[in-house]
Amino acid sequence: MHFRIRELLVAAWFALALALPALSQTQDQLPGGNPALPLVHVDNGANSAAVQKAHYVVLVSLDGFRWDYAKHDGATHLLSLGKQGVWAPEGMMPSFPSLTFPNHFAIVTGLYPEHHGLVANSFYDETKQARYAIADSKAVTDGSWYSGVPLWSLAESQGMRTACLFWPGSEAKIAGFRPTWYAQFDSKTEATDAEEHARIDNAVALLRLPDAERPHFITIYYSEPDHEGHEFGPDAPQTKAAVLKVDALVGKLKAALDSTHLPIDLVVISDHGMAKVDGGWITLDQFADLTGFEAAGSLLYGKTEEDRARVYNQLKKASAQFVVYRRKDVPAGLDYNQNPREGDPVVIATGPYTIRAHAPPPGKPETPPNAGMHGLDPHKIPEMKASFFAAGPDIVRGRTVATFENVNLYPWLAHMLGLHAQKNDGSLNVLANTLRDGGAEPENPEPAQTEPVH
Repeated sequence: MHFRIRELLVAAWFALALALPALSQTQDQLPGGNPALPLVHVDNGANSAAVQKAHYVVLVSLDGFRWDYAKHDGATHLLSLGKQGVWAPEGMMPSFPSLTFPNHFAIVTGLYPEHHGLVANSFYDETKQARYAIADSKAVTDGSWYSGVPLWSLAESQGMRTACLFWPGSEAKIAGFRPTWYAQFDSKTEATDAEEHARIDNAVALLRLPDAERPHFITIYYSEPDHEGHEFGPDAPQTKAAVLKVDALVGKLKAALDSTHLPIDLVVISDHGMAKVDGGWITLDQFADLTGFEAAGSLLYGKTEEDRARVYNQLKKASAQFVVYRRKDVPAGLDYNQNPREGDPVVIATGPYTIRAHAPPPGKPETPPNAGMHGLDPHKIPEMKASFFAAGPDIVRGRTVATFENVNLYPWLAHMLGLHAQKNDGSLNVLANTLRDGGAEPENPEPAQTEPVH
C-alpha cells in the first residue's frame, strides 16, 4: 500500500515537472503597464534580500545610431545625458561583423561573435545542418544556437529579476534562464508609435512593482534609425528625422525614470553605424565555381578541403572590392577565425560594397542594394562605429572616454548591478574610471544560484 502511494506521488511529481515550463511562463498583464506591448512573465522567484538593496540599470539600444549622429543631427537629449555622466565622442567599436544580432549579443555576453555563436544575422551550422536567420522565429527562440551567459541570465542566476523590452536573444532560454519579463518581437508592429511609447510605460510600470518583484536590469531596444539609414542612406533627411525621434524617446524615458526616484543608471548605446553603399551587387559565383557550397549571404561553406582551397584560390585576386582568407588566417584583430559558422574561405569587403554568394534564382526579382549598409570592418571603416552615453548614481559626471570595444560593456554593467560576471572577452579595467567606486569589488558578494527558481 505504501509503495503504491509513493508510486502515485512520484507520477504526480513527474507530471507537474513536465507542466512547470508552461505554468511558469504566462502572458500576464503587467500592473500599470501599457497593453500595446504585452509581456510574457516567467516565474523566476523573488529578488533576494541583497538584490532588493541594489541599484538599477536600464540599457537602451538605438539600432544603427552611428557614433557621429548625435552631434551632427543635434540629438540634445543624448548629448545632455553624456554631459550628466559619460560618453564616447569618437564612438564605441562594434565587434566584427558590425551587424545587429552579433553585436547586441556581444554587448550582453562580453563575447566576440565567434565565441557567442551569432557570427552573422544569418549563417549555416554544419554540425546542426541547419540555418539561423533573424527572421526565423523558431531559430531565434531556440537557446541551443547561443553560447555565453547574457546579462539577464546572469542576473536571474544570482537572485536578481530582469526584464527585456526587446533584445536579440531575449526570447530564448539561454544558460538555464529567460528574463522574468520579456516582449515578443513582431517586426510589423514594433516600430509603431504605440509600441515605441509602450516600452517606456512598461519600463516604469516594472519599476513600480513591489521590491521583491521589481526588475533591477531592464533592456529596451529600438530599431530606428537603422531602418531609415538602410533605405535612404546615413545622410538623408529621413534618417536625421529618425535620429531626432529616438532622441526624443530617450528624453521621455529619462524623465519617466527620474519620476520613480529610484537609483537608476541609464545606459544608451547602439550596435553599429551606417555607411553609404558604393555601387551594385558583387556576386561571388561570378568569380568562382561555388558548386557544392552552402551559402548564407556572403558566407561560404565548402563541404571538402579541396573545394575550400579551390574557391579560395579563385577568389583571392578576383577583385579589389574584397579580400579573401582561409578562416584560420583571418587577421587576429577581427576575432573571426575560430568558429566553423564563419565559413571557409572568408570574404571581407574592403569598402561599403554589398557582397552575396548568388543572385536570386530564375523567376525571383532582382532588387538593387539598399542606400545604406553596415557589417564592415569597423577598424578600417569608421562609419561602422557605434554610440555610447550613460549617466546615473554609479557613474562619474562629465567625463568622456576614448573609443573602446563593446565587449567591455558586459563586465562594466555586471559590476554596476553587483553581479559576478562570467568569463568574457572584455575587461572592467577599460571603463573602471567611469565608475564612482573605480570598479572596486564589493566586500560581501551575494552567492550565485545555479538553477532557476520555480
